[in-house]
Amino acid sequence: MTSQSAASLRSRYAVQAASDLAGNRRRQQELADELTKLQQEEALLVDIMSVAERYSDDTGPAPVQEQAPDSTPAPEPARTQDEPAPADASPDTPTEAPAEAPAAKAPRRKRAPRTPSPRAGSTAAPTVKAAAKSRRVAKVPSQRPLLGDVLTHLLAGHGEPRTAKELRDEFLVAHPDREPTPQVVRNALGALVAKGRIERRKDQRSVMYSLVEDSGTPAG
Repeated sequence: MTSQSAASLRSRYAVQAASDLAGNRRRQQELADELTKLQQEEALLVDIMSVAERYSDDTGPAPVQEQAPDSTPAPEPARTQDEPAPADASPDTPTEAPAEAPAAKAPRRKRAPRTPSPRAGSTAAPTVKAAAKSRRVAKVPSQRPLLGDVLTHLLAGHGEPRTAKELRDEFLVAHPDREPTPQVVRNALGALVAKGRIERRKDQRSVMYSLVEDSGTPAG
């Protein structure tokens, strides 16, 4: 191979390498922009989940209406009129066969007054109302702290970085009534990183999280 051929080959390699390098850097910039968009979307989704978690149990059952007892007045009994007594015969009236007196009307029977029967639901209304009130009291949700605030508080109690799995295990111990998935915990930590409240770094194959020194712990 002559020196001219070697120079031409090196020149082609240099041009190809320069073109590949430009394409590589352009691809890196596109991936960086895509990563920024995904992190912003992740922070928005974490905020939406936090709001939904706070107000998910605010609704309660509709109260049971108390039925009013039957207030229909009892009908008054019908009154009967007394028949007039026949007049006495005068002494001056001549003696003759007495005329047949008309048949007296049979007196009407008095109807017994009706007593209003209580409705089936009226006696049990106070009990139903008390039960409904107790259910409403039991349904009042307690103000639970947000997942991000609890994770920040847990990180503040350690002097060394913690993994997402360790933080989730501590959260389940502190709040046994709540059980966020590992993905939800990682999303919440990513949102805290985006807000600058905590920092994230890689330690070999693990991703560690630690509290930013000047962020402080959230109130409450």
